[in-house]
Formats: sequence, structure tokens, C-alpha cells
Amino acid sequence: MTMPQESYGFWETTGAGKTFTHPLDRELLTRYVPPGARVLDDGCGYGRLTAEVAGLGYRVRGVDVSAALIARGRREHPGLDLVRCASGPLPFEAASFDAALLFAVLTCVPDDAAQEALTVDLGRLVRPGGVLYLSDVPLQEDAFHRERYARHAEAGGTYGVFTTPDGGVFRHHPPQRLRGLVRAAGFAVVEERTDEVGTLDGRTVRRLQLIARRAAGPSEGPAGAAG
Repeated sequence: MTMPQESYGFWETTGAGKTFTHPLDRELLTRYVPPGARVLDDGCGYGRLTAEVAGLGYRVRGVDVSAALIARGRREHPGLDLVRCASGPLPFEAASFDAALLFAVLTCVPDDAAQEALTVDLGRLVRPGGVLYLSDVPLQEDAFHRERYARHAEAGGTYGVFTTPDGGVFRHHPPQRLRGLVRAAGFAVVEERTDEVGTLDGRTVRRLQLIARRAAGPSEGPAGAAG
């Protein structure tokens, strides 16, 4: 994954000690991605979901920009395949994975260009017919969040980008922004779900889950079974 330089510090210090709460919908994953598939957990943090996915029978590799989070993951989940990649594109061959997870990652990458580079790289790494399972936080409609978005936007930022009191920089997105990133990376959305989840600061937000399938190229034919 790719992240602007100013966002690194939080995830090497305060952020590396957080308890992540963004949950996996197991039924949604297993319906679209068969156990045994090769899965990339991009922005894996300390391997919380990586371990859960591995426990479901997938061949999963986790990557993250944070050395502190990867070190924590290796302590808490010895034996997991966790790799630090400080910048993109990721050092894997094209079409190396049957599926990719992108869970509460774009909310941690406030920059437009960095988001676009990250998702386009996933389009390279997921095989034709493979799946991108994205779960992230759209713009919230409650008064607290609307005030926070407006206050930070007035300081010169993008509406939806905000800084938390402990120094984290986050972004909530119009749903069409998330769908557009997925489409631009070569995926077609096949299912959407919304529900409520906890945040790092103990609040509750509405999330958007997208299941998207990578289109086959003109000479690639229909999607096959996971390899």
C-alpha cells in the first residue's frame, strides 16, 4: 500500500498500539472466495484479520507500511505470513492472488493520488475473475461528524478528512468515491452491504462493504476456479 509521508508517524507510534475493530463478514467472504484461495490482506496492520482468514482455510499474506504493526503482528500471530512494504507498488507478480482484502485502509490514506495508486495496484495483483473485498467508512450523517468534516475542511483539507486528538489523520468518503476507485482499478461491483461497526476511538459508524470482481481481458476468457 502507499501512504503519504506525514501519515507514517502515527502508525509507527500511537496507532501501532490501537485495537482494531473493523470486522470481517465471514459469510460474504466465503460466498465469493472459496477456501484455499490465495488472499492478499493489504493494510493488514497487526494481522488481526489475516489470522482470522487463515483460520478459515485461505492461503493469506498480509502487508502493511508500518514496521511497528508488522512487528506486533509477528509477536501476536507467529507463523503468519506478514510483510512490511513501505511503499507501492507491492513486490508481487501480476495476478498472484485470487482475492484481496482492503479493510479500513482507504480511511487511513487521505491523499487522492495515494488511494488511486493503491487500488490500481490491487487491480494488477488480483487475477482476472478474482475478487476485491473492500470495507470502509463513507461520510457519516450525524451532527458530530458533519461538524468535524466542516471544521477540518475550513482549514484547507478535503471534506471528510480529519485529525483525531491523538494525531491520526483519517478520511471518510462519499460512497461514489469508493465505487469509483474500484471501477478505475478494473473491478466491477457485484454486491454491496452496509452495517454499523466500532471505530478506534470507541464510536460507532456506518460502513460500506463492496464485493467487486476483476474483469477478464479480451484474451483471458471467463473466470476460472481459484488456483
